[in-house]
Amino acid sequence: MAKICVIGSSSMDLVVTSARRPGAGETVLGDSFKTVPGGKGANQAVAAARLGADVSMIGRVGDDTFGTAILNNFKANGVNTQNVKPVTHLESGTAHIVLAEGDNSIVVVEAANREVTPAYVDEATEVIQRADIVLIQQEIPEETVVRVSEICAQSGTPLLLNPAPARKVPDEVIDKAAYITPNEHEAEILFQGMTPAEALRKYPNKLFITEGSNGVRYFDGEQEIVVPTYKVEPVDTTGAGDTFNAAFAVALAEGKPLQESIRFANRAASLSVTKFGAQGGMPTRDEVEESLK
Repeated sequence: MAKICVIGSSSMDLVVTSARRPGAGETVLGDSFKTVPGGKGANQAVAAARLGADVSMIGRVGDDTFGTAILNNFKANGVNTQNVKPVTHLESGTAHIVLAEGDNSIVVVEAANREVTPAYVDEATEVIQRADIVLIQQEIPEETVVRVSEICAQSGTPLLLNPAPARKVPDEVIDKAAYITPNEHEAEILFQGMTPAEALRKYPNKLFITEGSNGVRYFDGEQEIVVPTYKVEPVDTTGAGDTFNAAFAVALAEGKPLQESIRFANRAASLSVTKFGAQGGMPTRDEVEESLK
């Protein structure tokens, strides 16, 4: 069983569905409202656990009702929460999501996730070192991402950096990461002054640009390769990227070749958008393997 360590955010998603999203100063009537566990780190941890990995989460929640619900959700999905400790002076993180016009708009309030500090991560160094692969995102402090990249480099643990939400990433983190998975917008910010083709050639078999319904593009050292995704009728696209990253990490940790790992991840991500909620549609291992046949 692959050992996956996820370091990142844990939040509660407050989700509104509407026929259309309001413009500035406008009020529209929505169709529904739900609260569901989310946060990029938590989403990736749950997705990896459902795909059969042994998952340890490193993160923070508030000492509040949302925090309790997030922890219970981790446990229900088989995620180890030994290193998800409540913060007493901050509320749990939240994501305010509007589903409208076939897509989503999201405002994230970090709150307790700001306490995923380098010192906090240092307390869980052994968990990071024992992992087959580490996943990290950018809903936690930048200095923490830097620190995790150092720990992984020192121990030889592969680091998969999902640079979302978009912000500039220090060169030292890019150099130390084994895999980087930006979407097209995030790639523009990470590699300013380079075209996508130039960036891909600079980081062969390391940089994987996700292009939504077009698939995933990378450079194998000789040519650009696009691994196509799977066509589905989307219900909720929230969490598709998190599912992709988790599935990609699980496949890599199990020793699957790159293209096979990407196909596995694309299939998992495509299944995830067919149900409501970031985690609601995340598939099990059996569901992915059956759909790949």
